[in-house]
Amino acid sequence: MKAFQTALGAAMLVLCGAAWGQAPFDDRPKITVNGEAVVNVVPDKIVINLGIESWDPDITAAKQKNSSILKRTLDALRDLGVPEGDMQTDHLSIEPRWETESHRERFIGHFVRNSLSVTLSDPAKVEELVTKALEAGVNYIHGIDFETTEFKKHREKAREMALLAAREKAEKMAAVLGQKVGAPLQINEGYGGGYGGFWSSWYGWGYRGGGQGMSQNVMQNAPSVPEDTGDTVALGKIAIRANVSVTFELER
Repeated sequence: MKAFQTALGAAMLVLCGAAWGQAPFDDRPKITVNGEAVVNVVPDKIVINLGIESWDPDITAAKQKNSSILKRTLDALRDLGVPEGDMQTDHLSIEPRWETESHRERFIGHFVRNSLSVTLSDPAKVEELVTKALEAGVNYIHGIDFETTEFKKHREKAREMALLAAREKAEKMAAVLGQKVGAPLQINEGYGGGYGGFWSSWYGWGYRGGGQGMSQNVMQNAPSVPEDTGDTVALGKIAIRANVSVTFELER
């Protein structure tokens, strides 16, 4: 019996301790809203990834063909004013290739692949650079990445705009109910933004970005859609997004 009473007393102490550790119930009237903002930025760093593929039954000839195309490409890029430090070969592979014909394998030749990465700071040069590279013998455009070197600054701006959008939405909703918005009680930031991450990529030819949407509680700094310039590569802007959820106290 004494052991049972001891155990019962210990259990009551645990329950009381748990109750004391609970936060007091917050019965203040409040409202929770979401805010989103988009900052559209002109890219100031463009990374173009080029590919060169050549082949020949003779491995030495295949390598020479590839080297010749690479040299012509580098010379063309230098003529465009691209600094040496902004051109870099980052991958080289040599692959013997066979094909099956009438249940027999036939040697086709040696395939040599080389990749060249080019960095630009002027978006206006992208179209001309791609054209010159293709004329020099480049046969693959692996991708074009549009980036900004001031991502942190633009992200802070987007976050500020998202908070303002959230407060504006809360004030309009509260006014309908005859109340006012007080101090923020809680702020949470979402991670659906970035500029699709840290860059906006373009792949393939003839791509043009779609329209820009806007919802009730979304702030944007986007100008109107630019006129068609006739360029093959449509140079849009990087969309840096911010999403927040804010809980405000309501005041009568």
